[in-house]
Amino acid sequence: MRSEIEVVLIAAGTAAVTGLVGLQAVSILGRRSPKTAAIVAPVVPVAAVGVALLVSSWSMFLSTHDLAIVAWIIAAAVPVALAFGFIAARRLDQATRAAATAKADLAASQELEQQRREMVAWISHDLRTPLAGLRAMTEALEDGVAPDPDRYHRQMHHEVDRLAGMVDDLLALSRLQSGELRLALERIDARDVVSDTLAAADPLAVARGVRLRGESLPSLPVIADERELSRALSNLVVNAVRHTPAGGEVVLDARRHEASVILSVEDGCGGIPEADLARMFEPGWRGEAARTPGDGAGLGLAVVHGVMAAHGGRVAVSNTDRGCRFDLVLVDP
Repeated sequence: MRSEIEVVLIAAGTAAVTGLVGLQAVSILGRRSPKTAAIVAPVVPVAAVGVALLVSSWSMFLSTHDLAIVAWIIAAAVPVALAFGFIAARRLDQATRAAATAKADLAASQELEQQRREMVAWISHDLRTPLAGLRAMTEALEDGVAPDPDRYHRQMHHEVDRLAGMVDDLLALSRLQSGELRLALERIDARDVVSDTLAAADPLAVARGVRLRGESLPSLPVIADERELSRALSNLVVNAVRHTPAGGEVVLDARRHEASVILSVEDGCGGIPEADLARMFEPGWRGEAARTPGDGAGLGLAVVHGVMAAHGGRVAVSNTDRGCRFDLVLVDP
């Protein structure tokens, strides 16, 4: 019979080897499936202790019956270890998900804050031009040195309209980004929205020598917020008129496609570079063929995108033979 010291040394050595092998196996498993590794990990010390007990019991020449009891005790400990491992894995998974969510929220918050800062910079820059013009024309009128007061008054009216439009877009985008926009959804006729938009944009089209035409529209009932949908469509039409040369044409169309109602605005701008299409709806972004040069702060299309997203729809843009076409897509429930 071995001495107590020999038995202890054999048990300790066996436990150490078993533990090292188990840890290595868990480490390899962790590279493939961290959750499974977390479940199996508590079994490693149980296995190390269990093997040590079996070896020490065998070294002490216990009876077969006693060895069997020890084996059953160890076997009973394994499910308990697995249960603890399963609980630990769930906690680890929850903690990992929470950390990932927090990281994503932080990144989104930082990105939104960066966008807001950039937006303030864009707005500040774009407000200076009309304000400087208004100040110069006001001083000229006050000093009586304006060569054509009527023209100055018309220009001042135009600049005020530009400022009002920029502020409206800014407030609308702020509500959209903060989630404060509350839609008043009701069943409306998309044909009426198109007709009203045509009537409102007609003076601008006439002043710029652009033909504004609406296709013959059938009744198209859809669930939407009429005011916000009109805002989105109006932004598209105004942009289209401003970027279509004199003598060109802007066409509005509305149609049903499967379960969707699509409102389209096609202009004669000559097209947009393909590389710019993907960024058209970013707040304040301006490419080589910016949609709002000199007429706004580059927020109109971002507002359109936000309004459609709030409706559960989308806005798409593509080039055509004459220019480009914007589609407002509403899913009719």
